[in-house]
Amino acid sequence: MGLLIVIDGPAGAGKSTVARRVAQHFGLPVLDTGAIYRTLALAARERGIAWSDEPGLVALAAGLPIRFEAATEAGGPRVLYDGRDVTQAIRTPEISEGSSQVSALPAVRASLLEIQRRLGRDGCVAEGRDLGTVVFPDAPHKFFLTASDAVRAARRQAELEGAALADVLRDLNRRDERDRSRATAPMTRAEDAVLVDSSDLDADAVVAAIVDTVTSRLSGPGGAAGGPVDGSPKSA
Repeated sequence: MGLLIVIDGPAGAGKSTVARRVAQHFGLPVLDTGAIYRTLALAARERGIAWSDEPGLVALAAGLPIRFEAATEAGGPRVLYDGRDVTQAIRTPEISEGSSQVSALPAVRASLLEIQRRLGRDGCVAEGRDLGTVVFPDAPHKFFLTASDAVRAARRQAELEGAALADVLRDLNRRDERDRSRATAPMTRAEDAVLVDSSDLDADAVVAAIVDTVTSRLSGPGGAAGGPVDGSPKSA
């Protein structure tokens, strides 16, 4: 397996932005596991399959034709479903809610597990919620990126034109509760994951913290299994 860096954490913590920039630094592709569930939710909605229909979703997930394209000079990374660019379509509030619902179903998570592992086999920066505990438990570089509820809600509101902050905060809290309490693969920090709180940090500082930690490990005795790592974020 190539260099694998996983970044878990709740919505609005800045995982997508940080993952893209860390990937660019190390010359790796990005694996956005949340985009896989979002794409499944979108495909289900288009085919009239309810987000609570576990057997129907599992059948749809089998061989899900999803592909990630790296960022280029012409534009950012893209998510392709059956050859169609769905990068923006899967980011609506409706599909975000659908993603949270379908990802809570045990059989759906199991059916998509191998797809995620296959996509990450050659090395990548992967971001999600259960990567360090379930999808890639042996990954040598694990991070858990978080921020206060108020900061996360403000960041998410900035992405959604016309959304009220109170509504965004309520949706985030509801999704957090669902992600943490689901019976299968709940969102939790792996014991060996470095905690990075981005409440008072900009993206530059967070990226610097992760890059510095990984670089230190790679250059230490034994490579990735090098000496102790200071998990506190460093300034850019």
